[in-house]
Amino acid sequence: MEGAPSSARSESHVPMPGGHPPAWDLDDPALYLNRELSWLEFNQRVLAEASDRRNLLLERVKFLAITASNLDEFFSKRVGWLKRMLATDARTRTVDGLTIAEQYDLVVNRCHRMRRDAEAVWHCELLPELADHGIRIVRFTELEQPARQALREYFERSIFPVLTPLVVDPAHPFPFISGGSLSLALNIRHPGTGQDRFARVKIPPNRPRFVEAGDFRFVLLEDLIAAHLDMLFPGMEVTDWQELRVLRSAETGAPGEEADDLLELIESALRRRRLAEAVSVEITGDLPSARMELLLEELQVSERDIYRSHGPLGLQDLFQIASLDLAPLRDPPFTPAVPSAFAGPGDAPGFFATIRERDLLVHHPYESFDETVVRFVEEASEDPAVLAIKATMYRTSPDSPILEALIDAAGRGKQVAVLVELTARFDEANNILWARKLEAAGVHVAYGQPDLKIHSKICLVVREEANGVTMYAHIGTGNYNSRTARIYTDLGLFTADPSICGDILRIFNLLTGFGEQFRTDVVLAAPSNLRQSITDRIRREIEHARAGRPARLIFKMNALEDFECTRLLYEAAMAGVQVDLVIRGICRLRPGLPGLSENVRVVSIIGRFLEHARIYYFENNGDPEYFIGSADLMKRNLDERIEVLAPVRSPEHRAQLRELLELQLNDRRQGWRLRDATWERDPSVTEPGCQAILLERAPFS
Repeated sequence: MEGAPSSARSESHVPMPGGHPPAWDLDDPALYLNRELSWLEFNQRVLAEASDRRNLLLERVKFLAITASNLDEFFSKRVGWLKRMLATDARTRTVDGLTIAEQYDLVVNRCHRMRRDAEAVWHCELLPELADHGIRIVRFTELEQPARQALREYFERSIFPVLTPLVVDPAHPFPFISGGSLSLALNIRHPGTGQDRFARVKIPPNRPRFVEAGDFRFVLLEDLIAAHLDMLFPGMEVTDWQELRVLRSAETGAPGEEADDLLELIESALRRRRLAEAVSVEITGDLPSARMELLLEELQVSERDIYRSHGPLGLQDLFQIASLDLAPLRDPPFTPAVPSAFAGPGDAPGFFATIRERDLLVHHPYESFDETVVRFVEEASEDPAVLAIKATMYRTSPDSPILEALIDAAGRGKQVAVLVELTARFDEANNILWARKLEAAGVHVAYGQPDLKIHSKICLVVREEANGVTMYAHIGTGNYNSRTARIYTDLGLFTADPSICGDILRIFNLLTGFGEQFRTDVVLAAPSNLRQSITDRIRREIEHARAGRPARLIFKMNALEDFECTRLLYEAAMAGVQVDLVIRGICRLRPGLPGLSENVRVVSIIGRFLEHARIYYFENNGDPEYFIGSADLMKRNLDERIEVLAPVRSPEHRAQLRELLELQLNDRRQGWRLRDATWERDPSVTEPGCQAILLERAPFS
């Protein structure tokens, strides 16, 4: 069986009892997998796709780039958080029983092992296979003279003017090294005095990392720069150089900091992030001891934070190679389907009449985001009968057609309100720009609170009609982002159901107004009633199972992290409830433990698209309930964010969701199975995976 290594904690820190005891203690930390290590196992599954020869070659390169990008973000977010906690209380224990100090050691070791695995995949697998297909990464010195001359001219014209050599001496302090940037760390020697100096040259991030040298040959940008260092340090001798890369913490908030102006607070946090503490330093080769001591002192890191790489650093730049226009080596392109309800030119009255007549459910990227969700907002913007539009914005693209349509709507005199989440990690700058642009256009802009992020994906249209004012809502599982909608799988529900729309309206009124909590009738919303509603429904399944009635839970989500929910799912399994979980990333629960979780199945789908939809199914003695929305079973989603789950009531849509869930639970090609604490998959399976099947079926609604 093909399997990602199980977490270090489960390997060495938690010996499970031999056999199963008469009764399980559900508060035993041994039953709960560590959140950080579980996420790293997810990234290991992504890395496995880079080695899987069932995938086309450039798709495998893409998966390696995704692995590297994911790991960078993990360092900035989670290792940054662990380091911050180390400074406050290293002995704090999380629900899995590990102290912060123990987690930090395990996590850093696991990250370093993953980096080594990624480098091995690049050097031992992908690089030779690319060469077999005529795509070669070569050294500058390996090129013939005409090619070297062409690249030298390119360097002089397009690279040299951008570079800034920085030397460290009494007149020049150690240069600031920004997070994620790639540099050359150099030793410069004066030929007359023999005196050595440390110097740094930043590799410009706005130039292609892989420089074309003709005939699908590429030279790394740092290699090209290193070959021309004589132009940067004339008359000096460069005795050696290494690549250097620093990752900095994304944890920037000041303890106890309060906001009179949230936008200014987030802008200040972004400035601090640039100067945040280093959490990882990557270097190629071995630095001389004096230069290593200089780096440790100036970057304020320890040897523990250093990773020595065989290079190249920054493997996320392999997206450039993965995007080469070589059709035989890439997944075939596809055009998202336009559901029949949205097909044809139509007009706004007819468009809204369709939604008023029946709910519509769309599944991206198999069905077009632009021709459904974007069109919903654009039609509302242009329709004279529309009085108001309200929407949330968590992450969006810099060229968002939805926000442009909302600006157009405000210009047409409609009441437009947008809830902008300024603290969406790594999207803060883009959201600030849009917030200012929306405000300048006359849109009513409100912001989430620092301790209560607006993570819901909701849009409400209010329209004047013959029989009075009618509301139309869209509730999604993914962001209003046309770019990510092409590569994330998400669901969206369009409805004119008065009960759902009324709940959405109350949520918007709370977010733009003032109040302690909001009431919803049919929508499950956090932090108001979502946790209790999920808990009550799981307990209902437990009672059904104990009474011998049909009882089953199927949850599809990104993460199962919340301790109380995990504990309750153990209770359900012990009571005889069939628990099926489709979880992309973090999973604290250990399935397959005798007498405890034998009724639990956990599947993780890793494939061409990022699984992002959330679906919650409750069997309820043959009267099932389905919900879709923005929330995972994580403490932050249940208690610290504005989240929305909406009921799906149409029999047709319920059948569609059930088919999707069963398809993923039984996927042997893309579906990994969690056995206790180890993820496994059969590498010999060649049948199509669920995503390939859905691509073939679209449109299917």
